Amino acid sequence: QFAWPSSGAHERPPSVPCSRRQAPLGTDAMAQQQLVQQPPTQAGGDALMGDGQTQAPGAWQQLEQLEGSGINAADLKKLKEKGFHTVEAVAHATRKELGEIKGISDQKVDKLLAAAHKMVDMGFSSATEIYQQRQETLHLTTGSKDLDDLLRGGIETGSITEIFGEFRTGKTQLCHTLCVTTQLPLEQGGAEGKAMYIDTEGTFRPERLCEIAEKYGLDGADVLDNVAYARAYNSEHQLQLLAEAAGMMSDTRFGLIIIDSATGLYRTDYSGRGELSARQMHLAKFLRALSNLAAQFGVACVITNQVVAQVDGGASFGDNKKPIGGNIIAHASTTRLYFRKGRGENRVCKVYDSPCLPEGEATFAIHGAGIGDAAE
Repeated sequence: QFAWPSSGAHERPPSVPCSRRQAPLGTDAMAQQQLVQQPPTQAGGDALMGDGQTQAPGAWQQLEQLEGSGINAADLKKLKEKGFHTVEAVAHATRKELGEIKGISDQKVDKLLAAAHKMVDMGFSSATEIYQQRQETLHLTTGSKDLDDLLRGGIETGSITEIFGEFRTGKTQLCHTLCVTTQLPLEQGGAEGKAMYIDTEGTFRPERLCEIAEKYGLDGADVLDNVAYARAYNSEHQLQLLAEAAGMMSDTRFGLIIIDSATGLYRTDYSGRGELSARQMHLAKFLRALSNLAAQFGVACVITNQVVAQVDGGASFGDNKKPIGGNIIAHASTTRLYFRKGRGENRVCKVYDSPCLPEGEATFAIHGAGIGDAAE
């Protein structure tokens, strides 16, 4: 399970996480202070609808709003045990998924979906509305100006960013840096939220967070209090942790979730071509659950990926290495970044795939205080 400081209060976040509509949150003592509750506003300044009414896209609603009309507290408890913590999670689920929950009958599934669909807008919107929502999207600074410029502000919230490359290319170092920068104020490139770190390889080092926090003038103890950590021991446990993460995000404001790495455990849990199909199906299920977290809570989802050498004579990115996971992870990731080694402590990031970023490269460096500008 996630390691969480016993003294930290679980405050409820605003209804539109990780956008500029959020109420400010002090970074000096986020685990102890309650969020200021302010009604989120639309781009035009009008307040969004209150509880029990259809909310604007990107908002989320507590699962308890479904209670009534044949749906009781015991049903909601069963849903939460399976990782359904918001009305949106129920609305986005299939009948098969809900029907597999023990104690939820087919009739109850119909009632749940009918109630959820009344509260969640799942129809068409104009491109203007989507454009206005996109203007509210936050970007987390990476610590390097050139890298931020390449990414047009930093790591995008509300989507999945995949980082792949060889060992010692800076993947895990960037993850540690993001755990700190997500806690910064909005005007400094942060999200004023907490971070969540799922570690599959045992490379998480909290002392690095303290070193990086010093660079940004943050208190190391407060930074550590605002990072929830869990070690995943197999691919099934890795998926289970996402269900727990959904519950924590519905109670506390988060700006970032990291999975380092997303594919490492799959390489050992599944072996040979005979298990390839089962591996890809489970990986797709995991990535879908992660995508749902990004959509429901607006958090930045960062996954790292490993590479393997191509032996079929093909070349990728000018060398013989390619990311593992195949088309499943390629299609699930919104932005794909390829890291490679440069001179000395310098590293090079290449935009390999993105719906809005042009192909390009940026050089950055790994410093004692995390990711920073490249050395001359």
